[in-house]
Amino acid sequence: MTTGATNNYSSAASSWTRRGFLLTAAALAVVPGLPADPAVAAAELPDFPADVALYRSAYRNWVGEITADGLWACAPGSPEHLVDVVNWAWRHGWRVRARGASHGWSPLTVTEGTPSGAPVLLVDTAPHLTGLALDSATAVRAGTGVTSEALLTFLEEHGLGVTAAPAPGVLTLGGALAVDAHGTAVPARGERRRPGHTYGSLSNLVLSLTAVVWDSPAGAYVLRTFRRDEADCAALLTHLGRALVTEVVLRVGANTDLRCVSRTDIPAGELFAAPGSGDGRTFASHLDEAGRVEAIWFAFTEHPWLKVWSVSPTRPLTSRKVTRPYNYPFSDNIPGPVAELVGRMTSDAAWYLAPLLGTAQYEAAALGLVTTLSADLWGPSKNTLLYLKPSTLRVHANGYAVLTSRDRVQQVVSEFAAHYRERLTAYAARGSFPVNGSVEIRVTGLDDPGDAGVAGARPPLLSALRPPADHPEWDTAVWLDILTLPGTPDAEAFLREIERFLLRTFDGGSALTRVEWSKGWAYTDDGVWSDEEVLGDVVPAAVGHDAWAEADAALDRLDPHRVYGNAFLDRLFPAGADAP
Repeated sequence: MTTGATNNYSSAASSWTRRGFLLTAAALAVVPGLPADPAVAAAELPDFPADVALYRSAYRNWVGEITADGLWACAPGSPEHLVDVVNWAWRHGWRVRARGASHGWSPLTVTEGTPSGAPVLLVDTAPHLTGLALDSATAVRAGTGVTSEALLTFLEEHGLGVTAAPAPGVLTLGGALAVDAHGTAVPARGERRRPGHTYGSLSNLVLSLTAVVWDSPAGAYVLRTFRRDEADCAALLTHLGRALVTEVVLRVGANTDLRCVSRTDIPAGELFAAPGSGDGRTFASHLDEAGRVEAIWFAFTEHPWLKVWSVSPTRPLTSRKVTRPYNYPFSDNIPGPVAELVGRMTSDAAWYLAPLLGTAQYEAAALGLVTTLSADLWGPSKNTLLYLKPSTLRVHANGYAVLTSRDRVQQVVSEFAAHYRERLTAYAARGSFPVNGSVEIRVTGLDDPGDAGVAGARPPLLSALRPPADHPEWDTAVWLDILTLPGTPDAEAFLREIERFLLRTFDGGSALTRVEWSKGWAYTDDGVWSDEEVLGDVVPAAVGHDAWAEADAALDRLDPHRVYGNAFLDRLFPAGADAP
């Protein structure tokens, strides 16, 4: 996430050059569709289900790095209509790509270069697959098109909630579950997990799910419900876009009130110090105290923005009560100073301004926390967990989860921070500034299937948080993301070095690196999602070859015609390379 100041909101747009503005705004999540000419639709999609309207639509991912124009799209009004659409696609050799908010970076939905007229059908879930109802006192039934904000609001109205959630409220539930979306939370010192809660990914809360899958006796795709204790469900819990889930039942628990305190006064050298050093204000010490921590470290600055959430049943005297989410306006509205610097960097190739941009972002955050009275917030969990709007600055992000034991979190953070600082300094010394956003560090628990409360439940096979069987002592994941503007020179080479460092340093001995599915990984010196060794060997090995093969086989069995896929997924799971 990139932040800015609280003032000059109205002047921000005038500071943008055309290119600088497009880098931020071109990737708005929902791209309006153009109504289809019935004659053209009938010619290009013969015998398409009459009850489902077609339209032309562009696809844009979160940052606009992956785009496709003129694709056919539809928004089925019910799961049954969706079944008709999938069967049509299978019979006509088309591929179906479910689209929610398009809030992702990696090419799991649509690949760059997909031409207009390609046999790729976008299925928009957000217009209609949005049902919400309590299935029991501790479970909610939700359509996969419902947004995270709508889900958490519904739960809050019934006294329910989750331990942690991703910061953007616009995410659809289906998209979040497909990539094992997560927040930031582990047990604080002395804290016990509450019934119905998990410290792992949202996928770990699933009790059952309904998907459109192949049925051999019927010779067609049908709706089928999978319970959490079924083997195939383990592959569907985090399916990376290789399945289409219409509805889920999630286990939930009593809602909590959270206090969120922000600080910008602890130097990075102290916060990320090696274990045993520092003055007691380390990242791990805050984790022990509260269990819910996020650090945002702007490039070329020395004082990260540290957010610490803690369970607080009553409002502390110094906290401001919040009754709605998104309480950092300086983060969600790009201010003039930040916009002006970004405009100069992107239009004039003034990438050397990265240190100034980092300082501007830090100063905006520090000032904004004071002027908006948002340094100490308290309220129902939703109102502090959701804090990122689509209006924020759009940046490229890489992402990794480092699995380790709780007592080694500071070691992991320290080693990463030292290497990142050393490489960024070395690049700058030769006149290269590959990072102009921030480093984001979060910590979660792993996907313990026992949290679901279902006998025989299994963890999501493809989740980055699936506990490794050979390391039962690992109970924690450190999430590491580096953010930078699209098109920044040398960014891919720099991020490749960081990736190689993580894979080499945390190689399965004391810790293990896995990729964050929705973000950037598999870097070459001039590209992303391109390193064949990482795609073909490193990623499956980190997940575990047995788990990878089991998930691949299950997803193939449930979709033998590879209706749910694209060129990138065919590379990642090469058994589908000959799919239509």
